[in-house]
Amino acid sequence: MKVLITSSRMPFALGMVRKLAGEGREIYAADDHFLSPGNHSKYLTDHFVYPSPRSDTAGFLAELERIVREHEIDVIIPTYEEAFYIATQIERLSLATKVFASPFATLARLHNKGAFERLVKHLGLPIPETVLVTSDGELREATDRFERYFARGAFSRGGVCCLTNTGPLADALEIDEVHPTPASPWLVQPFLDGETVCTYSTAHQGRVSAHLMYRIPRQKNHSTGIQFEAIDATESLRLIEPIVAELGYTGQISVDFLITDDGLTFVECNPRATDGLLLMPREELVAGLLAPRTETFVLEPGGQVQLSLAVLADGFADRLDRLPESIDDLAQVRDSGSGWHDPLPTLYSALAMCHSVGQSFREHMGQLVALVGDMSWDGEHIDGMSQEDAMLLTGIPLPPGES
Repeated sequence: MKVLITSSRMPFALGMVRKLAGEGREIYAADDHFLSPGNHSKYLTDHFVYPSPRSDTAGFLAELERIVREHEIDVIIPTYEEAFYIATQIERLSLATKVFASPFATLARLHNKGAFERLVKHLGLPIPETVLVTSDGELREATDRFERYFARGAFSRGGVCCLTNTGPLADALEIDEVHPTPASPWLVQPFLDGETVCTYSTAHQGRVSAHLMYRIPRQKNHSTGIQFEAIDATESLRLIEPIVAELGYTGQISVDFLITDDGLTFVECNPRATDGLLLMPREELVAGLLAPRTETFVLEPGGQVQLSLAVLADGFADRLDRLPESIDDLAQVRDSGSGWHDPLPTLYSALAMCHSVGQSFREHMGQLVALVGDMSWDGEHIDGMSQEDAMLLTGIPLPPGES
């Protein structure tokens, strides 16, 4: 089977390349960045550089279709937000190959935090009280409503640009710096105490095929995880299955939860892969993505993995405060690339990191924007999308029967 993995710069995309190739699949990788680490793995049959999904959507889709037809690709597996651009033309691409993703309308309902909150409530599942705001005045009114609050953009990602008066990110962003609009709304919720945990799942036509839950013992800047530990996933599977079934979902889906005194409560959803994929055994990942079994695979707790280059970089931050801990982690916790004997992606990871840091300084943008801004989707119109999909951007519809 020939598999094309896109957005190969992401650590979890590289992990997918190695795991699927290790199970005998013929793997191709593609990205719009020539330094993409995943494009330089020895486990690839070939790799490609396509135009930016965000700034040249038509060129991106045309090149993707060319690659698929010329190399007779059996399935495309999107790993990041290029999935939204692919999904706008999923019918067209499906004439040439299988696309392991859901239609745009489904992805948008999960990615938009306001629409996701409505979906969760419709299904009677736990999620904090949420206030959607579309103006500066509404934002102030909503934050005044809660003694402790937590606010973020409806299309935000990676734990960045959060407005809160509580916890380690308190006052990292001032309320005067936030300007919600109808096109770019924000959500305000009460700040809840508890540990944030995450899940990664694969699904086919409304059924979860593989599932795991993990905690993040170590983060960079209280936002981006760089170390991951598998924990019991029984309760989270029971909460995710109704969502996957309701939407008839196909693809990868990742959810953030908060562990409260009452159990798990939903925080947000990413309809794509996340670093939790790195914990999935390769045989089970292949089955979950490509050949689902009758019973859902659920990963047992205990496994650990880390992004060692990120851990080392974090150790040299903040006046070397965490360097001793970083050295201990490097010795004790398995790296995501351990055992693969695939050195070039590590070199390109360092080069890509230097490039994104340099771009961040030169263009006065956040490092996450520098890293993934060329393939992200923030709720804006996508060139070539259908009229039906475009109408979603003025208001993601509620589930049937809700008004």
